[in-house]
Amino acid sequence: MSLSRHVDPDQIIQQLQSHPSQSHRHHLHVKNATSTRTPYSTRYASQVEISKFVIPKEGAPADAVHQMLKDELDLDGRPNLNLASFVGTYMEREAEQLMVENLSKNMSDADEYPAMMAMHARCVSILSHLWGVQKGENAVGSATTGSSEAIHLGGLAMKRRWQERRDKEGKDKSKPNILMGSNAQVALEKFARYFEVEARILDVSEKSLYRLDPELVKKNIDENTIGIFVILGSTYTGHYEPVEEISKILDEYEKETGVDIPIHVDAASGGFIAPFTEAKAGGPKWNFELPRVKSINASGHKYGLVYAGVGWIIWRDQAYLPKHLIFELHYLGGTEESYTLNFSRPGAQIIAQYYNFIHLGFDGYKATMENCLANARLLSKSLEATGWYECVSDIHRPKGHHELKDFREIRFGKDGETSADYNAGLPVVAFHLSDAFKQDYPHVKQKTISTLLRAKQYIIPNYPLPPKEEKTEILRVVVRESMSLDLLDRLITDIISVTEQLMDTAPIDLTPFQPGTVAVGHVEKHAQSQGANQHTKHHAQTPMSKGGHRTVC
Repeated sequence: MSLSRHVDPDQIIQQLQSHPSQSHRHHLHVKNATSTRTPYSTRYASQVEISKFVIPKEGAPADAVHQMLKDELDLDGRPNLNLASFVGTYMEREAEQLMVENLSKNMSDADEYPAMMAMHARCVSILSHLWGVQKGENAVGSATTGSSEAIHLGGLAMKRRWQERRDKEGKDKSKPNILMGSNAQVALEKFARYFEVEARILDVSEKSLYRLDPELVKKNIDENTIGIFVILGSTYTGHYEPVEEISKILDEYEKETGVDIPIHVDAASGGFIAPFTEAKAGGPKWNFELPRVKSINASGHKYGLVYAGVGWIIWRDQAYLPKHLIFELHYLGGTEESYTLNFSRPGAQIIAQYYNFIHLGFDGYKATMENCLANARLLSKSLEATGWYECVSDIHRPKGHHELKDFREIRFGKDGETSADYNAGLPVVAFHLSDAFKQDYPHVKQKTISTLLRAKQYIIPNYPLPPKEEKTEILRVVVRESMSLDLLDRLITDIISVTEQLMDTAPIDLTPFQPGTVAVGHVEKHAQSQGANQHTKHHAQTPMSKGGHRTVC
């Protein structure tokens, strides 16, 4: 085998451009670059690269820059086929037009943009009612840049309320802790680390449906617990965590000890699904109908159906938002109260959120969410019907049933059914290769399926479940609004096609797609280098001695 050397592409391009045959072309169109007929007739098409790491001395024609950047961005994946993300990738033309018309508006300039701020207030009110605010309560809230910021604000408010209570009681306040499941999204852990709170991360298990285990909550709370993060829609499997069950545990704990521990519901996705679907949260309460729930966050840019850049947090009453966390600002032309981590932030997404509320209405959101769940059920059942896959998510199973008994007994939907006939959860399909498939095709790895689907432009991640369950790896598809039945049919066909292709492929041919596996052909080289016995030398399908060697281009 010949040795390889590092190649510096920038050096090669520079050498080619400095070749004598090119010298007369270096300054082509420099002075009259803006008068060229097309972007590809400028010097930036072949003679001069657009600067990457330092700002250039001279600018470049707008059409040329636009075209070059557009061409480079063509290397990105297709947003609609990014099935790893919960973030929406589609909005109607009228919504997009509203956003473009208001791109320059800043949410921090409340006095300058009163109409936009009125829409913001209306969105807060709409969400408060949607999440069950009670009569007599004065809910308050704010738009954020996403659920991460909203979670930090909700957590910080819980910490401050706990500190204030400890001060009144004359008790130590140096050891705050907060509880969450090991399935928690990283934003929840970030809050604990950034705001110096001990994160008590509780193991999830198959028994707990890979979500926060109420029994472990009971064992880990104490007087220093500032609150519990309960997730309405796990990013791993889509399961809703049992908010009401945990609330009852905290009620009992308060009766025994007098310690009042609040709940913050991270409803990043579920906050826009549970209120609209027939399944709700599966029967139990999850929102402000439970007195123990003090604040809720959601992502407008997920199932709120807005482009990336907007989240929401609502407190059931202004009493649960400590006053000293609220800043009163006077230097922008008026008086404004602010409780956000960011100051300047785009206002166009808030306008788009209000557009969706008014345009779709309750029935429009309901139809959209029911469609997402129906398509997720169809994908789940189709995968399990092959016998090759088994789902960890269970929104496709009849309500109260959580395990696959026999794939041959799978029945597809009937007319008139809704999400209420099935387990509640997010429209997420988390699946893995079945035990029977692994036994018959041990050389096929799940990661290879993800890799080959990427070649078809689908982004479907393969990753392990949370700690203690990491031995199980899952592929995960997030079914969003833009997953039409036609696209779903194509996806199912492609998953089956890729799986069949791997089943029919010799193990040695899969080596380039499965890093870490040992190719059959490598056994011989190992045997020769180690001086192994004669009978162990020729395990390759085509031994070295035959002179036929397989390669992959």
